[in-house]
Amino acid sequence: MAEQIKNNQQAEPTEAELNELLRIRRNKLDELQKSGADPFTQVRFDRTHHTTDILNGFDALEGQRVRLAGRMMSKRIMGKLTFSDLSDRYGRLQLCVKRDLLGDEAYKAFKKLDIGDLIGVAGEVFRTQKGEISVRVDELTLLSKNLIPLPEKWHGLKDTDTRYRQRYVDLIINPEVRSTFEKRSAIVREIRRFMDGRGFMEVETPCLNTIPGGAAARPFITHHNALDIDMYMRIATELHLKRLIVGGFEQVYEIGRIFRNEGMDTKHNPEFTTIELYQAYTDYHGMMDITEDMVVHVCESVLGTTKVTYQGTELDFSKGWKRMTMAEAVKEFSGLDFMAMDGAQALEAVKAKGLEIEKGKDSWGDLLAQCYDEYVEENLIQPTFITDYPVEVSPLAKRKPTDPRLTERFECFVYGRELCNAFSELNDPIDQRGRFERQAALRAAGDDEANMMDEDFLTALEYGMPPTGGMGMGIDRLVMFLTDSPSIRDVLLFPTMKPLD
Repeated sequence: MAEQIKNNQQAEPTEAELNELLRIRRNKLDELQKSGADPFTQVRFDRTHHTTDILNGFDALEGQRVRLAGRMMSKRIMGKLTFSDLSDRYGRLQLCVKRDLLGDEAYKAFKKLDIGDLIGVAGEVFRTQKGEISVRVDELTLLSKNLIPLPEKWHGLKDTDTRYRQRYVDLIINPEVRSTFEKRSAIVREIRRFMDGRGFMEVETPCLNTIPGGAAARPFITHHNALDIDMYMRIATELHLKRLIVGGFEQVYEIGRIFRNEGMDTKHNPEFTTIELYQAYTDYHGMMDITEDMVVHVCESVLGTTKVTYQGTELDFSKGWKRMTMAEAVKEFSGLDFMAMDGAQALEAVKAKGLEIEKGKDSWGDLLAQCYDEYVEENLIQPTFITDYPVEVSPLAKRKPTDPRLTERFECFVYGRELCNAFSELNDPIDQRGRFERQAALRAAGDDEANMMDEDFLTALEYGMPPTGGMGMGIDRLVMFLTDSPSIRDVLLFPTMKPLD
């Protein structure tokens, strides 16, 4: 029964059958080691080609001898002839293994190999009578033994929890998953290419901080034994990057991991990747232009188009993203015209809507932000810049000269989700201190996502920071949109998972 399941790979084995398969494979390994053919002693196999080299370059390679290495993904034994599929980084290719060509003993040993074993082969490139490009194998080496049977694609790897926990198996079985992460790598590469081409310098800033700053988020706390102090995993790269602007680096960016001690869902993971960029002598309008240009560049370079389908909805990332103020958006989707109301009138209007108002957050700006969250976000499907956020929810953004209640800040929304956040950076150290003080008061009142007072950053501002525009974007979320991935876990190789214990 076990051998039948092993060869067919058509049904999910029971626990007893799986245990039998495991026993058989370990026995095979024991036999190999006793015969002096331990596969784990193999240290090198020199390849001349990959599978796609042969598939794409068959006309030039037909009749040529090649050397390939990869994982055996199927085996169809037909007496003295066996067909097998070899999988490597780039794709799959059929192998034709004949007893007469390989030799009796080598062919007998090959027949004992299991699906999932890693092998190296050499042979001639040809096309079968059915027209399939293949390699006629005359040399075969077992490079590493598979001891756990691979799940059959349609039965054994449907459970997403297992796929995320055992990503290595997911990548072996599902080529489309591998494709997603190849695109992710290309997206990051093209972001760097775009930034470097615009004259930005890539830098690295600390992951461990004595003060968590740059965002409204709950940090992870750790302890430094030598210094005997608590430290925080960074929740943003913002404040260190702006220190570099003060120091004279006029265009900087960082692509790096961020850590936030918050909930997990399809859009959030405790650690994720962002790009933050800062440019002196520009403002949030300049950041909107850079953001749009960067995403267009990435789409065209990686996908060849600026139109993508995400969960059945076509998203158009081509130039000309919609721009509207937060107040305009709230008026459009809720009917409330905040620009025509003072604080008292806004409070009565929001109460009339039946919204629950959080204690201490009943100012004009807080209420505008609450109505935006309640009525607007989910309606922003195509790329849209929402601008001019209230000062209460923008502790690091510069005030609008024409209306000090508001800041020169924008967020870009796609499919009802925030893609990026940007400001004309606040460079007034006195104003910044006052906003930090308000954040500290909120923190003292129990808001553990509020900013702490950062005296060193304030000192940096007192040395003088030029007018600056800054932007932060979630790379994972961009990858989700460009690969049609419904969950952030689909674009993280090793997402955070609750222990099985």
